[in-house]
Amino acid sequence: MYRVEFTSRAQRAFRNLTPDVQRRLDPAILALAGNPRPPGCVKLSGPDSLWRIRVGDYRIVYQVHDDVLLVLVVNVGHRRDIYR
Repeated sequence: MYRVEFTSRAQRAFRNLTPDVQRRLDPAILALAGNPRPPGCVKLSGPDSLWRIRVGDYRIVYQVHDDVLLVLVVNVGHRRDIYR
């Protein structure tokens, strides 16, 4: 079982979402503890080993650290804003 943690940026972004959106994203984030690379996840290009999952129009961007069993959520937000 992996541990799920948020960066300060991801915490701030998550808090700024509406409560309805937070409730929709919660199960997907918690599910990353059991399977950090679920079906439908996409590895993003770039120097960091970032992964992305979709939840409707929202995206969860995260890193997987297999050596310490950690999923680090880097950013959360609407698809139009997440990659900026």
